[in-house]
Amino acid sequence: MKNGRINLVSVGPGSAALIPPMAQEALMQSSCVVGYGLYLQWIAPWLEGKVVHSLPLTKERERAALALKLAREGNVVSLVSSGDIGVYGLAPLVFEMLERGEETEVRVIPGITAALSCASLLGAPLGHDFATLSLSDLLCPWKWIQDRAEQIAKADIALALYNIQSLARRDGVYEILDILLKHRPAETWCGIVRNAYREDASTVICSLADLRQRSFDMLTTLIIGTRFTQRTGNYLFSPRGYHGWQVQEAAPKNAVWFFTGTRDGNALAGECVDEGIPVVISVATEYGAAQARRHVPQAHIVQGHIGATARRALLAESGALAVVDGTHPFATQISAQLTRICAELKVPYLRYERPEQALPKDVQSFDTMEAVAAAAIGAHKRIFLGTGVKDISTFLRADQFKQCQWFARVTPNQDSVSRSVDAGIPASHLCAMQGPFSKRANEVLWADWNIDCVVTKESGEAGGLPAKIEAARALQIPVLVVNRPFFEYPNMTQESAEVLRWISALQTHENNPNIFNPDSNATL
Repeated sequence: MKNGRINLVSVGPGSAALIPPMAQEALMQSSCVVGYGLYLQWIAPWLEGKVVHSLPLTKERERAALALKLAREGNVVSLVSSGDIGVYGLAPLVFEMLERGEETEVRVIPGITAALSCASLLGAPLGHDFATLSLSDLLCPWKWIQDRAEQIAKADIALALYNIQSLARRDGVYEILDILLKHRPAETWCGIVRNAYREDASTVICSLADLRQRSFDMLTTLIIGTRFTQRTGNYLFSPRGYHGWQVQEAAPKNAVWFFTGTRDGNALAGECVDEGIPVVISVATEYGAAQARRHVPQAHIVQGHIGATARRALLAESGALAVVDGTHPFATQISAQLTRICAELKVPYLRYERPEQALPKDVQSFDTMEAVAAAAIGAHKRIFLGTGVKDISTFLRADQFKQCQWFARVTPNQDSVSRSVDAGIPASHLCAMQGPFSKRANEVLWADWNIDCVVTKESGEAGGLPAKIEAARALQIPVLVVNRPFFEYPNMTQESAEVLRWISALQTHENNPNIFNPDSNATL
């Protein structure tokens, strides 16, 4: 057996500018080059005078075997791979084929793998711990892929998903996204990168929930952020860890946890504090935390999209006395998560919800966003969306959305503005202000924009619904209202006095677990 050499050459994502000098040197020193046709096109300047062997996709083992055979014959051979040849590449195949005691020299030339090239186009979303996961089940059982996704989701580390969708494998990526959504907030920042550093490269930034609604192909890589991943303009980044981590003091023991962010929820938490009850208020946003500190300064505040796993751990570690779910009436996803966690931990749960608003006869109501979108687009041209940032994409994804002009009022932060602009609403059609708003404020804004239809949610008086209806009536324009989604809460009240009596009863009998039924949480 002659002593040849095989160079395992990584040529990166497909841009000549990103082919490392070591790879260029290895190619120039080689007499033979083995690769897939597309990869060989990228390295054309270094192929002159070489014997080139091109084998198609799915012939990876044959490429590795041919390159090793040529090297064993005494040739200097380069086996070429995109990205990094050691990451989901051909390098393991070559080492697997080496015989015991073989003297063929092997050199591995590192390159830029898809996780790194795609992350660079998005900003720095892999700034701390991260994992990669291939969704191809050709060489790995699908059950293993699911199990690994579950563990990565629980660990709350950034994730790059490779090989996410093919013509024969359409649904797997959605199963993995559903696993991630079980443990990470729907608002988690994500990136979609297609053909990184090639001529038709494209990037999209969206939420994890929005990602679930999209379709992909084998040229696409997904980057899934963590609860700490942030957006700034058109970029994502995950803090390195030296600054920006929200290190919070331990929550008080045996406290009542309020999951809120609304004025009425904060008011109720304040009443509990006035009764001498230890209170924790958990909110998602910085604005929500600021409002909670302002209205309930004695409460312990937990801020951030912390995810189901971390939320469960905090409730368990603090020995929570009870959970009061005062989240927005349309936030049924977090309510479902809270009811599940409370059932697992046997923590009493109570839903406190603002009263529903009886709608006048001249106001149309709809059960779904899709239904109200169809009605608005079908009859109107200048539509004001008061549904919130999360639902804007439902309207602008409709087939006929371009026949209308869209306007929205969003909360005054970079996240809300960026997501609205990304969805397709021009910046000149946005008003960034914190509500709720008076009849006069609504009337002036809509008249200035020449609005001919208002779409909003049934958010009750606390959400400013009556003022919107009155303003629209004054302008003689229709209001289309989306009804609250149905959710079967195990225990619910709309009366603050009921909440206080329930908590008082829990305190009185906290040492007697048989007083309450933890399976149903039915304590009223």
